[in-house]
Amino acid sequence: MHISSVDSPPRPSEHRTAARATGVLALCSVLLLVLVVAEWGPLLTADGEIADTTHRWAVDEPGLTHAFRILSDWVWDPWTMRLLAAVAAIWLVWRRHARWTALWLVATCAVGTLVQQVLKAAVGRERPVWPDPVDTAHFAAYPSGHALTATVVCGLLLWLLHRYGVGGVLWFTALAVAALSVLGVGLTRIWLGVHWPSDVLGGWVLGATLVALAVLAHRRWVPGAEPRDGGTGPRDG
Repeated sequence: MHISSVDSPPRPSEHRTAARATGVLALCSVLLLVLVVAEWGPLLTADGEIADTTHRWAVDEPGLTHAFRILSDWVWDPWTMRLLAAVAAIWLVWRRHARWTALWLVATCAVGTLVQQVLKAAVGRERPVWPDPVDTAHFAAYPSGHALTATVVCGLLLWLLHRYGVGGVLWFTALAVAALSVLGVGLTRIWLGVHWPSDVLGGWVLGATLVALAVLAHRRWVPGAEPRDGGTGPRDG
């Protein structure tokens, strides 16, 4: 019985499923953006209630808040995530047969940064303001750059690990670390009072949309992907 490699060209049904999932994510991103821009009452109320509650917790728990600041501002900072992506890209170039994939990785991360900055400037949403802030942040609130960048980088790296046939303990460890990073950075941004919950949700959904679009683009346009041969992985240039 023949089992297709994870690097084999996707079957038409798989491609349609991936395209539909991408469309759903894109629709959710647009819908949330519209609700934020329109200042939809129920959304603003939920944002305010959650932000008020988490800020009280942050003020009451200075030790935990300090730990969250370290995680948010250093471990899960967008520049840390971009550095991780850059290291992965250098590794792909070093393999010599994955230069197009390295370029794709860097380009997708750059597009993610550009999209978030354009949306921040266009929406111009104010960040939460507190009489006793526990952290500070600058520029507009929507979408959360931390949440978006973590989602894009972790999502792309997980897909690359899958594409190169990583499995077992290493795969589940990477999956757990990625999930913790993406969820953790979003929740810490809310806890620290520098983002509304919908900013973080917007970053997550938009980041997932960009990952899905990037994967579809890679399958369609990155040249020379081949099934693994003796564990060497796919080749693309």
